[in-house]
Amino acid sequence: QVQLVESGGGLVQAGGSLRLSCADSGRTFSSYHMGWFRQAPGKEREFVAAIIWSGDNTYYTDSVKGRFAISGDNAKNTVYLQMNRLKPEDTAVYYCAAGTSRYGSGTIYSSNRYNLWGQGIQVTVSS
Repeated sequence: QVQLVESGGGLVQAGGSLRLSCADSGRTFSSYHMGWFRQAPGKEREFVAAIIWSGDNTYYTDSVKGRFAISGDNAKNTVYLQMNRLKPEDTAVYYCAAGTSRYGSGTIYSSNRYNLWGQGIQVTVSS
């Protein structure tokens, strides 16, 4: 059974850092790209960052550029999100996601391009 498991969340003060990790517990699939989304209370899920393994191209939403960095290991289906200079508005449940097809509807920023999801992990940034 394919399962993405996130870790590394928690409570941090504004200006602090956290590193999220996401691993495939079953190692039963090959992903074309992996990414992170987040959902704050009362808001829709939004794209945060993604990496396409072929070429190691990375993508970020504007609000985290320069503060967050995505990296990972394609062979291990593992992806990380280093979050620096955290702000209270970064508070959300963060979801790891993987796409197993190179093609699909939408762009890398769209949740439609991801067919495997973790259960989410809470990140809380206090002011």
